[in-house]
Amino acid sequence: MKAFGRFLDVLDALRANCPWDKKQTNESLRPNTIEETYELCDALIKNDIHDICKELGDVLLHICFYAKIAEEQGQFDMADVCDALTKKMITRHPHVYHPSQIDAEKPKPLPYVPEETGPSGETGITGKVTTVSQVLQNWEQIKLKEKDGNERVLSGVPAALPSVIKAYRIQDKVRNVGFDWEKREDVWQKVREELDELEAELNKDDKARSTEELGDFLFAVINAARLYKLNPDNALEMTNRKFIERFNYIEEHSIRIGKPLTEMTLDEMEALWQEAKKAE
Repeated sequence: MKAFGRFLDVLDALRANCPWDKKQTNESLRPNTIEETYELCDALIKNDIHDICKELGDVLLHICFYAKIAEEQGQFDMADVCDALTKKMITRHPHVYHPSQIDAEKPKPLPYVPEETGPSGETGITGKVTTVSQVLQNWEQIKLKEKDGNERVLSGVPAALPSVIKAYRIQDKVRNVGFDWEKREDVWQKVREELDELEAELNKDDKARSTEELGDFLFAVINAARLYKLNPDNALEMTNRKFIERFNYIEEHSIRIGKPLTEMTLDEMEALWQEAKKAE
């Protein structure tokens, strides 16, 4: 808490005295926030502990900066952000906190497990919460019942999410209300069906229909990944990095022997690709 307070004091000083910090707005900060978030994600997938710590700080700076701007405009401050988050987390975890803990100065977890009803008897949550799946189902039900919560199951999926992540979140949210395959193995029939439809449209050379079927196929593959508890975005990013490393190996070889990539045959590049794989 002392370190956080010192950081907020520094932010206040910068906002008051630094020409760059003075002129920042929500709009001007937004692109940088997106960049910092992706840099954190990059550090996370690399499992670079030093960079994770550094990038968390950069993201925290942006969070507090937005709160500072709102405070100056008399809208809310960092304490309001923390209070709202604390209340939300307690409300959405009735299996950990009793509802009486929502406004407590120092909320304490209780041995509290809902039997027939959720907190205050109004959430519609029934049964004991003992698994991750039950927690997620209750989370979605509580969100739908909150005064300022999501009005629809999918309204909480941000429109600006990258497509792969958005598809995963859509499928995960509808799963929490029971819209899912009964057996995960059943999804493969859908994947094969979508692949056949994509291939059929590609053979017709219909770009519009092929694009639509490609989307359906990718959505089905992402669904399969979810059912097998694999994260498709992480998987694709690992493949991206693997491809880059292998192609860089080919390019470095071409530079070393003084032969441009454009003059190398596909067989030569494939041989180097296999060398790169063995070297991993």
